[in-house]
Amino acid sequence: MSGLFVTGTDTGVGKTFISCALLAGFRRAGLRTAAMKPVASGSEATPSGLRNEDALQLAAQSDCKLPYETLNPYTFQPAIAPHIAAQQAGVTMDLQRINRLYREIEAQADICVVEGAGGWLVPLDGAATMADLVVRLGLPVVLVVGMRLGCLNHALLTAESIHARGVEVAGWIANQAESRIMPCREESIATLVGLLPCPLLGVLDHYPGVSMQRVARSLDLSLLLKSVFNPV
Repeated sequence: MSGLFVTGTDTGVGKTFISCALLAGFRRAGLRTAAMKPVASGSEATPSGLRNEDALQLAAQSDCKLPYETLNPYTFQPAIAPHIAAQQAGVTMDLQRINRLYREIEAQADICVVEGAGGWLVPLDGAATMADLVVRLGLPVVLVVGMRLGCLNHALLTAESIHARGVEVAGWIANQAESRIMPCREESIATLVGLLPCPLLGVLDHYPGVSMQRVARSLDLSLLLKSVFNPV
């Protein structure tokens, strides 16, 4: 019973896409999977309440069928920074509550994939950030690098901040989230391979509509599983 946290170099870099692919890959490896999206903004009003598309995609790829409020305890309608959305809704996000719900989910599965919102240091309130939540959960991190101009700086700064918190970066994934390929993409990937202190788990091209099983086959999950189940 363990898990990992998926963060990204920015918003819109493919965290949900990667998280779903990881769930598909872990299921293919024979593991019972669960997922969690602790915080989400940009949700739709439904007869059952607010629902976030990213959280619903994670639920569809998970073996454990959870109450929506457990899967995504804090969800907000406007597509803005979560802490601002929470302020507008009069809600205070409680890290202790998220931690308790995560432990409940973790107990039902072999592995739980937790997807962040935005980037590594997205604020959750006036003091706490997404990084503080990860430290509390005690999970290794998979870093999704959106391959676009600026990604070298964003990736290195994010990895440096993660390590400064004493959190392990279990691996990183180069994701071509946009249809337009960045200039010198291969050279940029090679640069990050040399500078990031963690293994490259895969390079994904922009394939709209591709199956998660196919994406999962493009990822090297062996080192990732070792990091999750046999931490140093």
